Order: sequence, then structure tokens, then C-alpha cells
Amino acid sequence: MASYDRELQVAFDAAREAAAAVRAIRQRSEVIATEKADGSGPLTEADLASNKLLIAAIRSAFPQDAILSEETKDDPARLDNPRVWIIDPIDGTREFTEDVPEYVVSVGLAVEGAATVGVLVNPASGEIFTGVVGGEATYNGSPCRVTDRATLEGARLVVSNSEHKKGWFDHLEGIARCEPVGSVAYKFGLVAAGLADATFTPKPRNEWDLLGGVACVRAAGGRATNGAGEDYTFNHADPLKIGVAGTNGTLHPAILELIAR
Repeated sequence: MASYDRELQVAFDAAREAAAAVRAIRQRSEVIATEKADGSGPLTEADLASNKLLIAAIRSAFPQDAILSEETKDDPARLDNPRVWIIDPIDGTREFTEDVPEYVVSVGLAVEGAATVGVLVNPASGEIFTGVVGGEATYNGSPCRVTDRATLEGARLVVSNSEHKKGWFDHLEGIARCEPVGSVAYKFGLVAAGLADATFTPKPRNEWDLLGGVACVRAAGGRATNGAGEDYTFNHADPLKIGVAGTNGTLHPAILELIAR
């Protein structure tokens, strides 16, 4: 089995450096956000600073690899490259602007379309999640595993803030704990670390929202698929994936049933 020690180290160092830059900007008295030209969400100086640092580190270490970033114009040449780094400089920019500590710098590597390496760093809390699929997952430097919960009763499900406000999970009251959390990638990290049992949404998410967290969940022994239960593959022309299910594995069928509703 190929070793990805160097890739993990580069991703780890780059994500920590980017997180430090994000944290420094957040500590200012005011964070100014503008709406992206395509209307897809807020953009801040911190997104751009993090993006610049991540891309520079990856290109320096692996100049032959391709990069797909939420904050950089896509280069279709990546589709012919077997190794693609897929990054989100800040997954959870809205939480960042509101000073809600539920956002992460997400760095992931896909090899031949498969999630391989993932690193998530929360600039606000200092939490660090890492994963090498087929290898080890860690939370704050210590090995971690997904939970062994077998039923929805008493499960901690981390879900979308907006979906929670709409009452989408009211039917689970008294069965499972549905807790709203910001960043998609951060929710995956919580599942990987055994701090939550599952995360899910029927709504579409992009590859940069997913890859780092998917790698962490799979490395920790969990399962991550789209809403139809199909295993994720990455580096597609259209980065949008329909539905999200990241679980401890045992709960996956039950979570897919909830999505189907």
C-alpha cells in the first residue's frame, strides 16, 4: 500500500498555517464580507489569505499535482490528473463572519478519484482532524475512531443550522439528538473523532466541502456517501454532489432512510 506520510505532513502544515492566518484576521475588531459574484455566499479577506497559503504550500511540495479550490477559477486540466488536491480555505465562512466557532480549513487529496488524505483545522477551537484512508485517523494528535452506536435511539446527529431552523428534524425529537453545527467539513470531523454518530442532508454539497472530511471519516472506520448511498468519487467536471451521509457505518442504512424521507 502506498505511503502518504509526506502528503499528510504537507497538508497538516499548510492547514495549520492557513488557520493561523484566518484566526489573526478574525481577532480584528471587524471582519468585512462581500457577496461572491455568483451569489453563492460570503467572501472575506481570510478566505483569500488562506487560499493563497494553501495553494503555495501544495504547489511547492507537489508541483505536478492539480488543485481544485472553492476560491480559485477552475482549470479543466485537473480532470486528466490522477492526483488532485481539493481545498476549502474556510468551510463555514458565514460562521466565521459571525464569530461562531464552527468552521474549518479543509485540505484533501484525491488519488484516481478516491478520497485519500484529509486534514481539517478549526482556527477558533484549535481542533485538528486528520485521516489517511487505509491508515489512521487522529483528533488533536491522538488516534480516533467512529462510534459503535447501532441505533438512532440516543444518537447525536450533527445537522445543518438552516435545516434545523426549518423543523426538518422535529420528527426525531425524543429519539435522537439533532444538533445544528455550521461547517459541513467540521461535522464530518466530529463524526470521525467519535464526537457525533452521523451527519446528513438531502441538499447538494460541493467536492471542496466534502473531500477532507470524507477522508477523515473513512480513515476512522466510518462510511461517507451521497444521499443515494453511492460511494463518493472526486475530481469531476461538476463538483456538486447530491446529498450527504457521513456516519459510523453501522447507522448508515438508517441515515439513508431519513434522507429518502
